[in-house]
Order: sequence, then structure tokens, then C-alpha cells
Amino acid sequence: MAVLKPFKGLRPPKEIARALAARPYDVMNSEEARKEAEGNPYSLLYITRPEINFPSDIDEHAPEVYLKAREVFDTFKAKNWLVQDNEEKLYIYAQTMEGRTQYGIVGCASVDDYLNNVIKKHELTRKDKEEDRMKHVRVNDANMEPVFFTFPAVDEIDQIIAKVTANAPEYDFIADDGFGHHFWVINDQTLVKRLVELFAAIPSTYVADGHHRTAAAALVGAERRAANPNHTGNEEYNYFLAVHFPDNQLKIIDYNRVVKDLNGLSEEALIEALKANFVVEEKGAEIFKPDHLHQFSMYLGGKWYALEAKPGTYDDHDPIGVLDVTILSNLVLDAILGIKDLRTDKRIDFIGGIRGLGELKRRVDNGEMKVAFALYPVSMKQLIDIADSGNIMPPKTTWFEPKLRSGLVVHELY
Repeated sequence: MAVLKPFKGLRPPKEIARALAARPYDVMNSEEARKEAEGNPYSLLYITRPEINFPSDIDEHAPEVYLKAREVFDTFKAKNWLVQDNEEKLYIYAQTMEGRTQYGIVGCASVDDYLNNVIKKHELTRKDKEEDRMKHVRVNDANMEPVFFTFPAVDEIDQIIAKVTANAPEYDFIADDGFGHHFWVINDQTLVKRLVELFAAIPSTYVADGHHRTAAAALVGAERRAANPNHTGNEEYNYFLAVHFPDNQLKIIDYNRVVKDLNGLSEEALIEALKANFVVEEKGAEIFKPDHLHQFSMYLGGKWYALEAKPGTYDDHDPIGVLDVTILSNLVLDAILGIKDLRTDKRIDFIGGIRGLGELKRRVDNGEMKVAFALYPVSMKQLIDIADSGNIMPPKTTWFEPKLRSGLVVHELY
């Protein structure tokens, strides 16, 4: 059964919340983070991307970079830019994108739930990325950024959220990307207690976004307990910061692929090779977007094509085999283009659907890439089916938007 734990959050004063809140560390590179934080001393990026406190040639994984994160964190607290609540609470964090609002409960998830697979995953993690975030958690003694979880929707939880959000939010702003962010503190301890009870009846929660941060937070918690001879299980390091959204409020958007070369084939030969497993239809110069499962769009030589996977090329009864990323990976990227490992092959890149299919066209038209493929998005049901079956999705399958803003609340491990 899932654990949801209230905690004494560290939060910014209302007047600087918008300036302090930042996009997640992993959706930008150092140069982009530096530009985003420029002229804004409140930006949490000085902590979550601490290399931006140094000249641009610094190694972002150097020990002094992680230590700088802690120094800046301590400064933020000393200046009262992050102030701790006086009692353990839960919070509501809502996001609005294109007229659609999703409401998440902010509370701590359990390290034990992660280790025992009550918190279910659908992606593999990379050890180097895990270790980077583990160092960040260790040095700060805090989860600076929340992870993005989902859970099967529960009517009574929805009713409590509606009751809380009928009041004015603590923070309410539109970020530079046009997405709305709204945050409530649940001060009614009766409601807090009831939410904890309701979560205790939920069999599993699911990592939607932030697998590396989740793994890092859980592994640091496991380290702390192993190093504490007086460990009781109640210490704050046994928990980590998460925002839990009902599954019926979330929408996964497409995650697309661009490839640098055609593996020695001509454009004509590639199209002929595709016809073995796909019905190929030329669509012309206008952008073509897939509108159902097992339909793909390809941009090649200034033209868009519809690729319809033929019956028998996929297995609708296999939670992995039914995925369009699996079909594309097996029948096109591997079999035709010779891309065997999506995690390591330098000939392929991935573009979140938030950038639009125009970005695929741009990357091909400028000569950087040779061909682009757009996919129909994975459904929440597919994600949960895969996690429940113990399977792992192929890399770069899901893209959630909007991303959580970091800094609206921070969880310390002590």
C-alpha cells in the first residue's frame, strides 16, 4: 500500500515564488540554464544547476560544483528566500496548459515503497545520471526538486482537492513558457490525515517523469539508513519529495526521432525497404501528424509520408510489442537503419512533441539529420500496463508536459 507522508516544506515567500521557481535540471543544458537564470538572483537553478555559478568551462561534475550548490542553498535559507513551515503539511500543486489543468498532491513518498516496487517504474536508469543526482541530494541534505508520480484516480481524493482549491492559492503565476502554476497549502490537519489514509489503500503509485531523481533520492535514503546504527525507520531520509497526479488528469505527448544518415541507403531504397512492413503513402510538403496507434509520420527529402504498420507486425496482447516505439525500433531503426542501442548510438536524437513537428522538419532541412519519424503518443493505460507487468519501455517513449517547477517546496532530509 502506498505511503504519502506530510512534511515541513521549505517554501519561498509569495512575492518571489515565480522568480525562484525553475524548470527541472534535466530539460536544459548548462548554457540554457545560465541564460535562464541571468539577471535573476532568486533562481533555483543556482542550486539545481550549480555549474552556472562558475565560468562556462567548469566541469559540471567537479566536487566544487556540488559544494557550491550547498553554499547557495544555505544562502537562500539565510536570506529567507526559502522558509520552513512550522508543522508537517501536504500541498496541492496544479498546472494549466492549453486550457487543461491537472491537480497533484505534494507529499513525501517512501524509500521502502521504491525498494519494494510499490512505486512502479517503466524506464531504465543510467548509473552516471543516478550518481550525479545522488551527489546533489547528499551535499544538500535535501530533495530540491520533486518527482512526478501518478496513481489510479480516487473519487474522495478528487473531492478533497476540489475543497482545498476552492480557496485562493498560495502561489499563482504564469511562467515564461505560458503555463500556469498554482499552489495551495493544506492547513486542515483533518484533510491531511484523510489523504494519508486514502493513499494507504492505493496498491501502487507510478513514476511518470523523473526516474533518475527518484532512484537517486531512494538510494541516498538507503545509504543513510545503512550508515545509522540507531535507525528507526521514522527519519526524514526515509522519504523523498513527489507530486502525485491522478492518472485520468494526465496526458502524454509524442516523443519523436531524427536520424543522421540512411545507413548507406538512398531515399528511394529506404522507402522500398519500409514497404515490407508498412503501407507507405506520400503526403507532400505539408506537415503530417499521426492520428492513431500504429501510424507513423516520416519526413524525408522535403516530403512527409504516412507509414501504416501492417497487421502481424505488432502484438496487441503484448504490453511492449504493442508500443509504436517498439515497432519503429525493431522494424525501422534496427532492421533498416542499423541503430541497435537507442541509449548509446550517436546517429539518433530524440525530440519531445512540445517542440512540434516543425522541429523535425527543421533538423532535416538544415542537413543535420537525414530522416525524421513522428509517433502517436503512448497512453496512460499503456504506461500503467507496462509498469504493472514488470516490463520496461524502450528509451525516450513518454514526454509529459507541463514539467513541474522546482522550488515551490523543498524537502530536507533531517
